[in-house]
Amino acid sequence: MYKAVRARLRALVCRARAARRDAGMVTSEYAMGIVAAVGFAVLLHQVVTSDVVGAALQNIVKRALSAGA
Repeated sequence: MYKAVRARLRALVCRARAARRDAGMVTSEYAMGIVAAVGFAVLLHQVVTSDVVGAALQNIVKRALSAGA
């Protein structure tokens, strides 16, 4: 019985170590994710604040507000 308990405990420890190995991103992956997110945010800000998109958004809002009248 002692061998069975020991084998079961060893299996649980191995599974816990394997799960911990891939538990999260390493620092370089985290930094690259932040850089990509900031780049996307800057691009999105440029698009949304452009004159063409601003006029289109204003037209959409005006149509939505006048639809009930």
